[in-house]
Amino acid sequence: MKQSEIFRENAENCAHLAEGAANEPAFHRYKRMEAAWRALADEQDWLDGEVSPARIPLVHPGNGHAPAKQAPSAG
Repeated sequence: MKQSEIFRENAENCAHLAEGAANEPAFHRYKRMEAAWRALADEQDWLDGEVSPARIPLVHPGNGHAPAKQAPSAG
């Protein structure tokens, strides 16, 4: 089994834990962990030469989501 597959299994486990979370903070914690495992899996695929770097989505480390595009600031 490839290392990236193990990472994706870990992400799935976190997704299942999020579904059964007792409260909202725990839910968000598990979802962030899921996103981190998926990002690791994508990077491992790149390191293994399976995908090009252009196919790896950018993930904001703070919340596990891709950064939103911001409007230019005035001034």
